Amino acid sequence: MTTFVDRVQLYAQAGDGGNGCASVLREKFKPLGGPDGGNGGKGGDVLLEVDPQITTLLEFHHRPHQKASSGKAGQGGNKHGAQGHNVVLRVPSGTVVTTPSGEILADLVGGGMTFVLAQGGRGGLGNAALSSARRKAPGFALFGEPGDYREVVLELKTVADVALVGFPSAGKSSLIAAISAARPKIADYPFTTLVPNLGVVTAGDTVYTVADVPGLIPGASQGKGLGLEFLRHVERCSVLVHVLDCANMEPGRDPVDDLDAIEKELELYGGLADRPRIVALNKIDVPDGRTLAELVRPVLIGRGYQVFEISAASREGLRELSFAMASLVSQARASVVHELAQRIVITPRAVNEQSFTVTREIEGFRVRGERPERWVRQTDFSNDEAVGYLGDRLARLGVEDELIAQGAVPGVAVMIGPDENPVVFDWHPSIMANTRSEASPRGTDVRVDRNLMHNIEDNEVYDD
Repeated sequence: MTTFVDRVQLYAQAGDGGNGCASVLREKFKPLGGPDGGNGGKGGDVLLEVDPQITTLLEFHHRPHQKASSGKAGQGGNKHGAQGHNVVLRVPSGTVVTTPSGEILADLVGGGMTFVLAQGGRGGLGNAALSSARRKAPGFALFGEPGDYREVVLELKTVADVALVGFPSAGKSSLIAAISAARPKIADYPFTTLVPNLGVVTAGDTVYTVADVPGLIPGASQGKGLGLEFLRHVERCSVLVHVLDCANMEPGRDPVDDLDAIEKELELYGGLADRPRIVALNKIDVPDGRTLAELVRPVLIGRGYQVFEISAASREGLRELSFAMASLVSQARASVVHELAQRIVITPRAVNEQSFTVTREIEGFRVRGERPERWVRQTDFSNDEAVGYLGDRLARLGVEDELIAQGAVPGVAVMIGPDENPVVFDWHPSIMANTRSEASPRGTDVRVDRNLMHNIEDNEVYDD
């Protein structure tokens, strides 16, 4: 049974916003009570939160689809809809959130850190909120926005100070068991360790964590063996310790060749060239192992490595090794500049900053922008008054002026939204638009005073 998972595909669906309500107050002795439709509730968010007690992504391996609840619709009597409930997903520290293409969205390190993975949709406004001095009794409300849908990859990269790397059966699990309270599985066959193990080591005043990374072999950086699955756990470590087996009896292998092979895989994986290295010549409790360690020690020192002869079984040399690791960890920590909490700087948008784009295409004109696309999603196109309200909002935003500047004529196709599923309509400029063509009021609301239609030529402004 799978007990450790460090990479999962997650599908998150935030809740939709509730629809606004179009309602008119009807009570005895109040024939003109006015609009009283409430707003829809906001949809729930899907959030990731770091929990120090969690060490695996196993839960999302079994439940990759996560969905938040939607907001409730508004009601008459100015009753607003309830908000949807958020879904908080607990993840271990060191979780990296990326898109399927590899773009990093968030790096979650430290207990309590949160990231909004999918934003819930806004609730639609009711007709009470849409009323104004010029629109006293709106006969429409706005739809709620759909919630975000995100498909992401979660990768766990172990947060440790020291990584023990080496061939299978080099004694890494025995070493971490000897210097810490960790109790990994230890056996006399290769690939005993199938998951990274963490141990806490105390050396003097320094307390640090050591990660026992599953055995690497040549070709690990290309997916051979277990290397590709667990090399990511080395990335966050500030010190690398090569554990070399000096009692290995396989023909054609010796500690120096093992070191070169592992270094080659680390180089191919990339991003680890700046980490300080320590070499631990293990199993010197075996007579042949001690002899071989004494032979290769000068060679490794000549390459610039710190070399320690140790035995995880008899604990010989472990004190010196633990203090050497503590010294390098302390230097790495001291080199990190701990910045003070940054102030939140609110930078307002420039007055003339354009929040949309208009592009001329073969089929017509395409309008893109967060606000126009959101307004389209909230519009009830079966209601002429709602369509007219959308047109007025787009005109105030400056979309009509930009269309006219690019040569748009009445009746041309205007597409709002992406290529896949845009909203397409025939554009008819409003009276306020600066165009030579004959314009007409938007919508067919029977409440519009028809006498205003005859004042267009006199340049009178009409607004509902």
